[in-house]
Amino acid sequence: MTAPAPPAILPGTVTSPRGVRAAGGHCGIKPDRSDLALVATDGAAAAAACFTTNRVQAAPVLVSRQQVRCGRAQAVVINSGNANACTGPAGLRDAWEMVDLTARALGIPRDLVLVASTGVIGASLPMERLRAGIPALAAGLGPHGEAAAEAILTTDAFPKTGAVQIEIGGAAVTLGGMAKGAGMIHPRMATTLALVTTDAAVEPVLLQHLLREAVDRSFNRISVDGDTSTNDTIFLLATGASGAPLLRDSHEPGAVEFQEALAALCRHLAREVVRDGEGATKVIEIAVTGAASDGDARRAGEAILTSPLVKTACGGMEPNWGRILAAVGRSGAAVDPARVAVAIGGVRVVEGGIGRRDRLEAAAAAMRAAEFAIAVDLGLGTGNWVGWTCDLTEAYVRINRGYLT
Repeated sequence: MTAPAPPAILPGTVTSPRGVRAAGGHCGIKPDRSDLALVATDGAAAAAACFTTNRVQAAPVLVSRQQVRCGRAQAVVINSGNANACTGPAGLRDAWEMVDLTARALGIPRDLVLVASTGVIGASLPMERLRAGIPALAAGLGPHGEAAAEAILTTDAFPKTGAVQIEIGGAAVTLGGMAKGAGMIHPRMATTLALVTTDAAVEPVLLQHLLREAVDRSFNRISVDGDTSTNDTIFLLATGASGAPLLRDSHEPGAVEFQEALAALCRHLAREVVRDGEGATKVIEIAVTGAASDGDARRAGEAILTSPLVKTACGGMEPNWGRILAAVGRSGAAVDPARVAVAIGGVRVVEGGIGRRDRLEAAAAAMRAAEFAIAVDLGLGTGNWVGWTCDLTEAYVRINRGYLT
């Protein structure tokens, strides 16, 4: 079956779908910025999640892994400014207390609460502030998706939100999302904190499958610095409040449309994370075609995506195609240099493995744009892959050399 065209990204937040409320505010974890978000559904929603592959996992990741197994959730509580990571048994108790505080404030079972944290690793949560902050947010729930998106930021320059709308079985269905992330971004899910909500009705098992597929086409294809956080998490909640038919199987009517809508929203949020990369000035799409397999295309693409030399060249607007070929050559993908072609910003700078010096000036001009593409054709088969990265600048070093202070 041919996938439909991706839906347009619309202004919206996690409260755009029916049956979802949110709040965000300052409870005192950060000195003077919003640092606590709460998102709740009107009833128990189908729930799915993907988490970091880092073996050092924060307490909220361990708690939410356990919580989401039931396939249902009604609330997500997220703090910023403190990752509650590498905090031992006390940190685990604090994460569970966040669950309990939320459940009591909303009058719902504790099994229906998911939790996430982001910020400095290795510091204990100031629980006395959360004990006051969580009930305050619960009392102020409403259509406040922007406030929730603002509250989860750390070094981010701006909140990342969006929505899409489709039709399933004659009913209008909305998906809305928020994400945070600017550093510690790498294609090993989830590379960020994110929450997507929808008023579609989807069985939890299918919802988990669809989320993993969407994440593989979005958040697992971005990189800022090659680091994977201890806290990476994405949640997906489906309220069913649209009245659309329940989706049980990926092959039934509406499932393909929902999958494409979810993937489109996740791609948008993931690209926004890259656009906000610490110190970044450019978004670069990396497209690999002509690989011997899709796996080889991914290997070559990720090598380019994460190469500091390629990323610094992009920051300097220098069409240094040799760095691109070197990254491909070490990627483990099958490569015949005599068949490789490279285009930068639409300008073909390598043909048959040989550089075209007469086109470098045009390529450099194309690299002045805020967004451009690096396209590599390996000339060996039909494998393809696309991902997104940003340039690497001196500002990244300035931001991260004093993060604790």
